[in-house]
Amino acid sequence: MATTPQAPGQAAYSQIRQAIVEGRYKPGQRLIEQRIAEQFSLSRTPVREALRRLEAEGLVLSEPNRGAIVRTLSMEDVSDLYGLRARLEAYAAELAAERIDPATQKILDAGIEDFALALTLTSVDAVERVRAVDTANSQIHRAIMAAAKHERLSRLLERTTDVPLVFQAFRQYDRAQTERSHLFHQLIRDAIVAGDGPRASALMHEHVLQGRDVLLAHLAATSSDEVDELFGVSAWETAGPGELAGNLSAEYPAEPV
Repeated sequence: MATTPQAPGQAAYSQIRQAIVEGRYKPGQRLIEQRIAEQFSLSRTPVREALRRLEAEGLVLSEPNRGAIVRTLSMEDVSDLYGLRARLEAYAAELAAERIDPATQKILDAGIEDFALALTLTSVDAVERVRAVDTANSQIHRAIMAAAKHERLSRLLERTTDVPLVFQAFRQYDRAQTERSHLFHQLIRDAIVAGDGPRASALMHEHVLQGRDVLLAHLAATSSDEVDELFGVSAWETAGPGELAGNLSAEYPAEPV
């Protein structure tokens, strides 16, 4: 079946957003409408509309005399974002243990399976591996949020979860850290399905904070106080596919991050 082409405005939004998330447009970089339009073979109007949407999401800032730029973050911003996200997602996991339905559980389980599959990929390049892990991870966390059935909490989490930071965290993960994330997903899932809200909450809180710790440890190891440094070369680019994918042990059944 043929895929329906995206409207120009949606195409511009999707492509610019992906470039920001993956670090091809780096923090502080000016986003010049004409150049972006030429890069993606679009007119300036959909690019302008896309930049406005991304500004509303908090990924782009509009500054006097500079126009649109990719937003930057401080170390304090990273700690604050992850601290708030940990508390919100922990509450979501607790509610999910009370409210999850069979259909949402299937989506959660599928995300966990996709995450496990992404960990075994060896025939794609580094960025494609990170994309696969990130996509599965997103499905897992969204399924838990959906299972919580709390619209206000969902909106808060959408504003709190910094998508570029999550993607860059996965770029910095080594094999052991990625497998640990996978194990946490499984443990969180099992606690939710068992109806154990307090355990699901505690596991999710620790899981999110471990993502924060990976980012901060990387910056400490490089003696950098600049969060923008995260958007450079990562472990995924410097290691061979086998070093990072490896074979999952039987202790780590198909599950997410």
